[in-house]
Amino acid sequence: LGERDSSSYLKLFNAGADRYLLRHETANPEHYSLLHPHEMSFENRIKCLESLKEIGFQVGCGFMVGSPYQTADDIVRDLLFIKNFKPHMVGIGPFISHHATPFKNMENGSVSMTLKLLSIIRIMNPTVLLPATTALGTLSNDGRERGILAGANVIMPNLSPYDAREKYTLYDNKLFSGEEAAESIKKLSCSMEKIGYRVVTSRGDCAGYKK
Repeated sequence: LGERDSSSYLKLFNAGADRYLLRHETANPEHYSLLHPHEMSFENRIKCLESLKEIGFQVGCGFMVGSPYQTADDIVRDLLFIKNFKPHMVGIGPFISHHATPFKNMENGSVSMTLKLLSIIRIMNPTVLLPATTALGTLSNDGRERGILAGANVIMPNLSPYDAREKYTLYDNKLFSGEEAAESIKKLSCSMEKIGYRVVTSRGDCAGYKK
């Protein structure tokens, strides 16, 4: 649902929602301005994350690895932001260009760098919820499995009906073979078992979190 005002977040929380993933995208305000329309601001994105945490949500942040104009310094700032913010979840995955955006001709992000950063984030926060994303599976056939081996501990099945996914630009150029979907959870479980892991369907709360 993205950026909303604090009162809207509170209504969602009071209605029963208690987990919210809002990627910070970059900890560098200048980099943020290169990725977004002028009406969006880095300051408001951070304010939203802080509001979510104050309300009591399990809060997630994250960024795209290899996003347009990203530098090594930006990645360092992102890691420091994650360390200081102490989120319950961190969502990172390689950037994938999309034909309907200003970044359609930009190079995709690196799978190997994403795996390295997953490992670093796991070491920084041993209890964090860390997904192996669909983006990893899109750029590498065994990307999600490699993500788990690098330190990720979450696989998120797609709940959208399979025959409806082509209607959404989100899935354009993204993996949706069916194996990552809820209706194929058995196949997903088998792919995890091959690398020595067992899929558990539960809330998967971050260790130490109290409702």
